[in-house]
Amino acid sequence: MAGVNGVGQRGWEADDLCADRRLNAPNIYASQSDGRHRTGGFTWRASVAHHLAASLFLKIKRRNGHQLGLGGLTLYEQKCILVNREINRQGMGRYQWYIWGLCGFGYLLDLLWAQAFGLVLSPLQQELGFGNDESGNISTSFNAGMTAGAFIWGVLADIIGRRWAFNLTCLIASVFGMGLGGANNYTTFLVLTAFVGLGIGGNIPIDTTITLEFIPQNKRFLLACLSVFQPIGVVLCSAIAFGFIPPYSCSPNFSEADPLPSCRAVPEGTACCTRSSNMGWRYLMFTIGAVTLSVFVLRTFVFHFRETPKFLIYKGQDAKAIEVLQHMAEVNKTECRLTLEALQSLHSEQNSMHSADESVPALGGGRRRDKMVSGTKLDLKSHTSRYKMLFDGWRMTRLTLLVWITYIMDYWAFTVAGFYLPRILALKNGALQVSLKSTYAAYLYTYAPGIIGVLIGALMYHVPMIGRKLTLMISAALMGVSIFLLSVVDTRAKNEGLFAMEYFFQSMFNAVLYGWTPEAFPAPVRGTACGIAGFWGRLFGIVSPLIAQHLYGQTDGTDGEGNINSVLYLAGGVMLGCVVSTALLPSDKLETTDERSFQEED
Repeated sequence: MAGVNGVGQRGWEADDLCADRRLNAPNIYASQSDGRHRTGGFTWRASVAHHLAASLFLKIKRRNGHQLGLGGLTLYEQKCILVNREINRQGMGRYQWYIWGLCGFGYLLDLLWAQAFGLVLSPLQQELGFGNDESGNISTSFNAGMTAGAFIWGVLADIIGRRWAFNLTCLIASVFGMGLGGANNYTTFLVLTAFVGLGIGGNIPIDTTITLEFIPQNKRFLLACLSVFQPIGVVLCSAIAFGFIPPYSCSPNFSEADPLPSCRAVPEGTACCTRSSNMGWRYLMFTIGAVTLSVFVLRTFVFHFRETPKFLIYKGQDAKAIEVLQHMAEVNKTECRLTLEALQSLHSEQNSMHSADESVPALGGGRRRDKMVSGTKLDLKSHTSRYKMLFDGWRMTRLTLLVWITYIMDYWAFTVAGFYLPRILALKNGALQVSLKSTYAAYLYTYAPGIIGVLIGALMYHVPMIGRKLTLMISAALMGVSIFLLSVVDTRAKNEGLFAMEYFFQSMFNAVLYGWTPEAFPAPVRGTACGIAGFWGRLFGIVSPLIAQHLYGQTDGTDGEGNINSVLYLAGGVMLGCVVSTALLPSDKLETTDERSFQEED
């Protein structure tokens, strides 16, 4: 690859030639052969010649910059392109696979916890005695924490860096998660749940950002493949729950006729569901908290994660960015060809262009921009102005708003479905005399197809005439339809078949959506863009369980079939709205200038 430093031999040799011409041109007129001093006329002619040579130098530099793929870009974007070239040259090495795996664990934790709350709802309710009209408070608390986490960690990732956010999210979630197992009342459980959400909420925005900034361009489909960890997390949670909840639940359990009542709802001495006879859900919380702590240990102590080069460049820390690339090359058992001198030469080129013609803006977009990315401390005003990039023109505004709307409807639908569908399946199977153990076993094989859904979604990235947009539309439509159909079936096979179908298309949709979102936004606001999208989604994920629990609480005291259907209609109807919002998204691959690699010609 010629000139991985961006400004390889061909580029800088041309620039040196231009510089020589600029320096030598005035000397033609500076003195005469007989040694006499310069006259005013010669001085004037020398000045004109110097100006003409400088203009020629500027034009040649511009032309050379365009040949290298750097013409018309800001200084920050030029540096990012050189970083991209170096990452592309190194390829998908060991370091990138480590990053991808560790970020995948973040995706795993996201649905590991969400699934856990859905699976403990019924045994928790049987022990603590809260009503159906309060059942959605768990999901609301979790999503309230997730909302705050998505926003806070997304913004902090663009301010304090990806590294701190990457590690602290797991630590917070693990500490409060293990505390859930010791909760003795519903209020305590809800408060701890919110703090777990605070930690988990930042995972997906940060993990997608980090993965995008480390993997080569031809492996971008691996962004979507990160979502394969989500159904793995769901299956893992279901397996743990299968081992703990059926054997360690009160009997008769919640899915059987005349379940044992909560001790809080009956007089003392009456047979009731006690803590000691209902430890299954607590064991589940302890175990998942330990899994989360293990991920923190892996990220912090086993693999020493380095800050992303693009964040360091934006902070003006070019030397540290090169150190990260060199460390990455060492792990990958290759060499880093990008040097600090190559990055600094871009500053020199920009300064030369300014001296040649002050009226022409530099490639960095002006001196103010150059200073901002060259190491001066960024104040609050500069951070705020950076976020205006989300609404830079109609095209960017349209993209931003449609992404927000899509996230809102997606989170609304899968929050209700993910939280209530396990309970609905247990009740439907219980009415068919299916044991609780068999139902929890069914969760394993009905959630497993989600793994295939993610892989197919990633495959659709590069299938001609399909791509991201059509995949999003199809998967959203079929997910919504499967939820609606659950309200009319009445056999175990149909219940579990539609349950599997719903999760298959939910996984496909989220895989493409989460993988595509960071690609659509520039690196300086990528963490913020993903974080705010997640924030809006989580915010409406707070509202949807409140509405669902109101519908679910309207029981007639018999089989509760009416309120179950209302919950299904709520989730399925909103999900169908994603078909419209994704259809309106831009059809092309929105790849920003700082993400282009501009492969050089040999």
